[in-house]
Amino acid sequence: MASQSGAPFTAVAADRLELFMSVIYAYLPNPAVSTAAYLTADDAAPSDGIDRISGLSDALLRDIVSRLPAKDAARTAVLATRWRGVWRSAPLVLIDAHLSGVAWPPTNTPAVAAAVSRILAAHPGPFRSVHLVYSRMSERQAELRRWLRLLAARGVQDLVLVNRLWPIDVPLPRTLFNISTLTRLYIGVWKFPDATGLRGVSFPHLRELGLCFVLVKDGDIDAVVARSPVLEILNIHASIQGMRIRLVSNSLRCVQVCNSKMEGIAVVNAPCLERLILSDSTNSDGLCTRVKIGNAPRLRLLGYLEPGNYGLEIRDTVIKAGMEVTPSMMLTTVKILSFDVCFGAHKDIKMMPTFLICFPNVETLHIKSADCDHPTGNLNHRFWEDQAGPIISVQFRIKVMTFSEFRGEQYELSFLQCFFESARVLEYAVITMANPRFTSLSVGEMLSSLQNMSDEKWASKFNLSVSGSDGEGDRHWTFEQGADFSDEDPFTPYEIPSTMQAK
Repeated sequence: MASQSGAPFTAVAADRLELFMSVIYAYLPNPAVSTAAYLTADDAAPSDGIDRISGLSDALLRDIVSRLPAKDAARTAVLATRWRGVWRSAPLVLIDAHLSGVAWPPTNTPAVAAAVSRILAAHPGPFRSVHLVYSRMSERQAELRRWLRLLAARGVQDLVLVNRLWPIDVPLPRTLFNISTLTRLYIGVWKFPDATGLRGVSFPHLRELGLCFVLVKDGDIDAVVARSPVLEILNIHASIQGMRIRLVSNSLRCVQVCNSKMEGIAVVNAPCLERLILSDSTNSDGLCTRVKIGNAPRLRLLGYLEPGNYGLEIRDTVIKAGMEVTPSMMLTTVKILSFDVCFGAHKDIKMMPTFLICFPNVETLHIKSADCDHPTGNLNHRFWEDQAGPIISVQFRIKVMTFSEFRGEQYELSFLQCFFESARVLEYAVITMANPRFTSLSVGEMLSSLQNMSDEKWASKFNLSVSGSDGEGDRHWTFEQGADFSDEDPFTPYEIPSTMQAK
């Protein structure tokens, strides 16, 4: 059978699978060691022939060896008699990508799986970091169970375990729950083990958990989170089922759900949660995704809310367009808020003012303008004046606003004009134009529409920056940037003066 492009169907399917896997790999954490690293010496200091390495302590030698790729670390045994036991006593770092002669991306190479089995069996542990992403484990179920038993016995701390497609429902053994030493765990392309019946603490040291394209039934994620008492970061990518997540955790600080089908997420009790990031995660069949925020007294950053696709519930109140918002319906701790809005759609912009009222202390507002195939008419400046009314955050709090994917449409301009006329403390605004290949207007026409805006009624004097597209439009979101707590605002597409960022 051939595709419309003339290529064999199997080849086309394989290419699509590889593209999909490349996206999954992009969401995985970087390995602890790299084959691309190299050592440098000070050229200004010629060698005096003295062997200083032999004078190092065994503990320091083990630390050095543990930072080498597994192949190089094992080869140190031939250097001298003293080195023979160093590799076996050093914490193991095993990256299966380093065992293959095949260039990235990974392929299903039996030799790599065999080498992994030999290394895991030969090294007595402990295992500091193990990344296994090369093998199609549907063909190696017995081997997989043996690997997990060895990983548990050797006390692995950092584990990345990805099954090479296909099929996508290869069951991950419940032995995973026996690896109590884990501090970071990422799994990809598996059927999640049944968490029903788990008792006590499963992962007492786990601080970061990532699930990429994992088939998981309702309640299993909740159970694992509840049994991980120091878990700080939960990342979910490419779930194809309508997930329902209910979060109860005294330690979670950051939750990210990206490119997933999601029926709803409920933050029931998360007293330490600082960031909730939902990127391209909506329900199927046109239904709203329910986002409920209960007890989250430290929540500071929230996005990307889609007013037309998300049903927001704060504590026990469902937020509806045009309703009178009382203090009990407000989240006063949120300082950074991000929206993904279709300004041409009535359901989006009718809900957006009410959403904004629910976050009265927002200081930085990020907006991405979504393409609208069938825009609703009459969404002009008067509409925003009548619908929005006074919004505390817009009038008295927001100092920074970014607007990306600007297409030069009248309904976008109407919003911007109304916003600038209301924002009394605005200091900095950035507008990024969409790639003209995906718009009906040229860059010049989009820029001209902005320049023609009247600033006579603008409520404040602020710095306005306008720039062109930086490529295909959206920045590729990564878990790393969302969970980088040293970055005050991972949503910011540009360098904004620190004095203007939300505190």
